Amino acid sequence: MSTKRTIAKDLLSIGAVFFRPDEPFTWASGIKSPVYCDNRLTLSSPIVREDIERGLAKKIMEEFPEAQVLMGTSTAGIAHAAITGYILDIPMGYVRGGAKDHGRQNQIEGKLEPGQKVVVVEDLISTGGSVIDVVNVLRSAGADVLGIVSIFTYGMQKSIDRLKEAGVVNFSLTDFDTVAEVAAEEGYIQPEDVARLKKFRDDPSDESWIRG
Repeated sequence: MSTKRTIAKDLLSIGAVFFRPDEPFTWASGIKSPVYCDNRLTLSSPIVREDIERGLAKKIMEEFPEAQVLMGTSTAGIAHAAITGYILDIPMGYVRGGAKDHGRQNQIEGKLEPGQKVVVVEDLISTGGSVIDVVNVLRSAGADVLGIVSIFTYGMQKSIDRLKEAGVVNFSLTDFDTVAEVAAEEGYIQPEDVARLKKFRDDPSDESWIRG
């Protein structure tokens, strides 16, 4: 079985993916979504957690073998960066959403030397804005950001365009289409819902999918 399908099955098995095509979730951006993915739940399942961290480690070794430091996104990427860093025996740190207003006023936590080759660890990619902010903070500190690894991506065109414009590549363990297809196969959703879900993915601003 492919890694994409394995991780999709894992996420579905622990209830980390919520489907509500008839009563969509509203994201902070205002986008209405038929799917909500809560990858924080993966940390509570040793079996799923093992699949994910081994998968992230393998992806880093394959795509970024020269990586010297892992940097997790705050907060969801921190634990995954820590565990994956342990597996690979390389340092890790994380990037805060903003600089602290006390102490050393750090935004980057952990040791990072200018010129070090960094991989960002993220839990999911939606529109791509927050992870690109992290990349920019690291670049401003002198890091050579090799790319991003993540657990899940919605595969939205907006995120694809943003990542390309920022000159950074992302490799996800699984994606929206795979999760939707596996969910239909295993009875989490109806087969006819897959087309609605993909219509949302193609153009989140077009809410006609809500009406079926």
